[in-house]
Amino acid sequence: MELPEEHSLGAHRRVSEARHTISEILTRSQNEHFAKGNDLDFSYVSSEGGRFRVNVYRKDTGIGATFRSIPSEVPTLEKLALPPIVTKLCDFHQGMVLVTGSTGTGKSTTLAAMIDHLNQTRRLNIISLEDPIEFVHASKNSQVIQRELGTHIPSFAEGVRAAMREDPDVILVGELRDADTISMAMTAAETGHLVLGTLHTTSAVKTIDRVIDALPVEQREQTKSFLAQSLLAVVTQVLVRTPEGHGRRAICELLMMTKAIAKLIQTEQTHQIPSQLQMGRDLGMQLLDQALLAAITARTVDPDDAYTYALEKRAFQKYVTDTTMLSKLDSLAPAAPVPPTNSTD
Repeated sequence: MELPEEHSLGAHRRVSEARHTISEILTRSQNEHFAKGNDLDFSYVSSEGGRFRVNVYRKDTGIGATFRSIPSEVPTLEKLALPPIVTKLCDFHQGMVLVTGSTGTGKSTTLAAMIDHLNQTRRLNIISLEDPIEFVHASKNSQVIQRELGTHIPSFAEGVRAAMREDPDVILVGELRDADTISMAMTAAETGHLVLGTLHTTSAVKTIDRVIDALPVEQREQTKSFLAQSLLAVVTQVLVRTPEGHGRRAICELLMMTKAIAKLIQTEQTHQIPSQLQMGRDLGMQLLDQALLAAITARTVDPDDAYTYALEKRAFQKYVTDTTMLSKLDSLAPAAPVPPTNSTD
């Protein structure tokens, strides 16, 4: 919802009431944080029991608040129709799995489904560090402890540091947003824990490069060594509309660590990793374009929407139904070379 700031008395009254309503659902620390001009992102449970992820912000026309409903039940990996290899990643006991993508691509939902699978199928001590807590996990075969940034932990890095003193088997880090958090998560993965985390990166290569570049130069060799030895997989996802337009489906680029990819990381030839993904289908790997084409062929996604996410768009032209999209592509194409003219001296 948007709360417009108009100059009429009635508008001022509406804005005042809206501010009061928003203020009522905030904690004291959240009110203070918002009063300083900061945006807020938190979870909220209504009096009827509905759970929402809430973002409160300011803009030139007023105060805005977005309420996104969170299902009461955690979706399963099967319901999300994720590739089978994602389920197999839950069998590991040590190392790091990164789920990446832009904001709003379902990273939190995928991680929640993975935690739920671990919770149901293994006896583990799982500590989940989130910002905010979205899906609530009841302990099943495992013990699941959820902590929220700003409420239970001051930072993700401190949350990981504290979690490692509590004999965890699995640590979920809501976002690897800074060097300190990445460093602590790497330490956890190297010392016998399964670490699940997210990054706002849009490909496997960009994910690896981001981790390497995030840490100080003097730690570069150590970081590359960690990735080569302890990174298990990168799952990069986008949400693509279904053909009926009634929902969206997660389509994933998948990297599974191999000796060949480890060598490319250590020798800083990450630009060659896409060819490894393209040829690694038997290991569960795939480029995003491969996954998009497979989904179009299976008629599980809208081809026009899939086209917008494709990297090599010309391979998708024959599937596009909105031809105006193709004309935009043609306008971006490089001009054809001018043939040389014959001349005599």
